[in-house]
Amino acid sequence: MNTQPKAHKRFNSWQMWGMLLLAPYVLVFAVFVIYPVLYGLWIARHPHSYELLFQDPVFPRTVLNTLIFLIVGINLKFVIALGLSGFFVQQKKWIKALLLLFLLPWAIPSIPTILSFRFMLNPEWGLINSSLFRWFEIEGPGWLTEPWLAFACSVLVHIWKSLPFWTLILITGRLAISSELYEAASVDGASRWQQFKFITWPSIATLYLTSTMLSMVWTLGDFNSVYLLTGGGPGDQTHVLATLGIRYLRIDQLELAMASIVMAMPLVLPLVIFMVRRLAAGEAKLAH
Repeated sequence: MNTQPKAHKRFNSWQMWGMLLLAPYVLVFAVFVIYPVLYGLWIARHPHSYELLFQDPVFPRTVLNTLIFLIVGINLKFVIALGLSGFFVQQKKWIKALLLLFLLPWAIPSIPTILSFRFMLNPEWGLINSSLFRWFEIEGPGWLTEPWLAFACSVLVHIWKSLPFWTLILITGRLAISSELYEAASVDGASRWQQFKFITWPSIATLYLTSTMLSMVWTLGDFNSVYLLTGGGPGDQTHVLATLGIRYLRIDQLELAMASIVMAMPLVLPLVIFMVRRLAAGEAKLAH
């Protein structure tokens, strides 16, 4: 009869220590995550802010840019990553060495790498246009002065910066496939395309889809690729939702800045819910 209360007291003691150790992390999360989000929602609570936002001619162009950035950028990035993962998965020394060089853009900080692209793409004295004129006597285009060309450069810079990471993820998925399956398929006379279609793709399809959804969440918040390269210009025509808020802050429109961020939530929340459900389904499968 006396052992049960002691065990109960011991459990409460461990629980108390656990709560004390967890308290600093909860406090940091509340101060740096929950409070800024709630404060931003409180600032953007007025319907008048959204009326002004929709009246701004920059906003519809920004929404269109964001959708193009997501649809084109992510799909092109993963198609290239899928192909490159098949190349880098080969067990050859020179390919492994090349893989290390390929991973450098992802490892180097964004600011110096993207600013270097901005200097190279300068239409007046940039390396690309200067080389075109010197070698071929061709006047290069205005890479950062023509809106759609500048936006296309932003998409390509985003792909270039994040491509190594997702290629590495797909490489790990390919390495998890048993080599015996490919050996058996080769013996049966299957071509490389048939091996990909019936072995590789069914094995990594779930990983590919999950990575795509996660990349969409991260891409929605990609501030550097656009702002560091174009600054949203020319004429505020290359903004995405991740950079539009800075434009409003620069003109002292805090409510519009918060409203523009809130407008990204209908795109973010479905992706987050999808990711949580997939993770929960994966845990349920592991439990069974």
